[in-house]
Amino acid sequence: MKVFTYSEARQNLSELLNAAQNEEVEIRRRDGSVFSIVPKSKKETSPFDVTGIKSKATTQDILDAVRESRAE
Repeated sequence: MKVFTYSEARQNLSELLNAAQNEEVEIRRRDGSVFSIVPKSKKETSPFDVTGIKSKATTQDILDAVRESRAE
């Protein structure tokens, strides 16, 4: 784990982010506060890839509901 002071983190943000891709990075302030930076995992799926649900609604029920909502 790499540790940066607040000043070092400000001056070397690019280096800090590159290091955080591979390991946890800590930033320490003079007052003793400590912050961790860790990378978020990338999602390989599409945001439109949703799980289906089981329903007793028929296609006609759905079409009727859509038509009714548009009529108002």
